[in-house]
Formats: sequence, structure tokens, C-alpha cells
Amino acid sequence: MSEFDDDPRRYEHLSRIRLEDPEAVLRAAGNRPPHPGPKQGEQNFIVAADHPARGALSVGGDPMAMADRRELLDRLRTALANPAVDGVLASPDILDDLLLLGALDGKLLFGSMNRGGLAGYVNEIDDRFTGHTAEALLALRATGGKMLTRICLTDPATANLLEATAQAINSLAARGLVAMVEPFISVWENGRIRNDLSTDAVVASVAIASGLGATSAYTWMKLPVVPDMERVLAATTMPAVLLGGDPSGSSEDTYASWEAALDLPGVQGLTVGRTLLYPKEGSVEDAVATAASLLKTPTGQEATG
Repeated sequence: MSEFDDDPRRYEHLSRIRLEDPEAVLRAAGNRPPHPGPKQGEQNFIVAADHPARGALSVGGDPMAMADRRELLDRLRTALANPAVDGVLASPDILDDLLLLGALDGKLLFGSMNRGGLAGYVNEIDDRFTGHTAEALLALRATGGKMLTRICLTDPATANLLEATAQAINSLAARGLVAMVEPFISVWENGRIRNDLSTDAVVASVAIASGLGATSAYTWMKLPVVPDMERVLAATTMPAVLLGGDPSGSSEDTYASWEAALDLPGVQGLTVGRTLLYPKEGSVEDAVATAASLLKTPTGQEATG
């Protein structure tokens, strides 16, 4: 039996609000209690839910795992109910849903900015900024915006993407908003994009991404956990959050790699989506609680989500 509500009409009121009262989204954003803000020594836990906006619906062996929006909202609300979860990273449609549901009180809000690099698209590297703008994020009282920055040295679209990323960083910084940059060195392989997760490639991606924009004052890095993470974190002085991706190993190995990386200097926490929202074993609630227990508190104690 499913751990989630199976009533197909449980989110019907969201459609009605959009139809009759679209300004309700901005009201909800303006009325919600804010998060006190990130602090040194207090790692943050952010749940990511922006994959569907670029057609990336698969988790593990299920190519359509994230296709049911009602179930995705159920899973997100379960994760956000854990007090150790500080916030969400989402595309505009999902963020609006969560605001209308009152699920983001006291949470950090990160909007997903470039979703035009559709999964499997022949021009996937040309990752246009089709999502949140800095102006829209300011209106929502968000913490910042995230941008996927895949650097493919054999694809000329990379130049345009780097320029657009720099412009987005500038636009966010001008409004005092965080730019969460997720860089990869990527290659075309058998007609698809593959991110190079070797340590040298991740270090190079950090070096390139760190130099984008007129200022780095508001820039964070969103980085994969790879072998020799000490070298990766040594490549930047910017705050870094760890991404989860879609791991192929066991859950125990994944959590162990996160725990080790969370001990490194400069790591501000986790920004994880599919791994926890669609866990290989157990419930969403249990997966989120396990991840929360890895975070470090100001006193050096583990969090107890």
C-alpha cells in the first residue's frame, strides 16, 4: 500500500487558485515566515526538485518516476516536514505549488533558472535560461537562484552558456541574492551528454565556474561527491553544497560518501533531490532523516532531523 494519499483530486484546489486568483502565489511568498539565513558552522539541508522542467523524469531504472506531479508534491511535503530540512530548490511551477500549499514557511528558497537544456536534446549544452529570473526571485523573497553550467569543450554552445551564466550571476548579485552554480565538464558520448566525474574534471569545472560574473561575493558551488573531495574543495573559497545525483551504488555507500564530504572545509550542506525523494529502500521520511543525521550543527553535533 502506498505511503501517500491516492485521492486524485487532492491538489485540485491548486488549479482553481491558478484560474481564479493567480496573485495568490505572490501573496503566499510575501506572507510566509522567512528562514533566518545561512550561517557559518551550521550546515543546510535543501531538497531539490527541478529535474522535471528539463524533461529529466527518470530515477534509477524507472524512466517516468517523477512524471506524476501529485506524487512528487506528496514526497516533497514529506521531506519538507522534517525540521532539519532548511529549504527547497525548484523550478517555478513546483515552487509556486509549494508556496500555495504553505509548505515553505521558514525555509530557504532557491529557484531553478536555466532549464532549456532538455535531457536528450540534440543541443542540450545550449542550456537557455527559461526558468526563474533574478527579478522574479526577489519578488518571491527567495534566497537565490541555481544554474546548471555544463562545460563541453567540443560544443560551441558552451561559450553562450558561460556568458549567460555570468549575466545571471551579475543579476542575482545586484539584488543581494545567492548564485548557486552547478558546474560540470561534460562530453558528448554516443549521442548523449555525460558529465565527467573524475576528480581532475570536477576541479577544472570549479575553477572555470568560480571566475564567472563580475563578482563572486554571492556565489556558491553545487558539487558532486567524487573521489578525493579534498582536492575539489581546495579549488575554491566559495561555500559549497553537495548534490546527490542519481547514485548507482548502495544507499549505505552514498550516505557514507556524503558524511565524509560534509566534514571538509567550506561545505555548507546538502542539496539533494531524487536520491531522497525516491529512495531505493524504505520511505521518504526515513531517507530524509538519515541524510539529516549527517549534517553538522554549530556545536559539532550531528543533526537529529
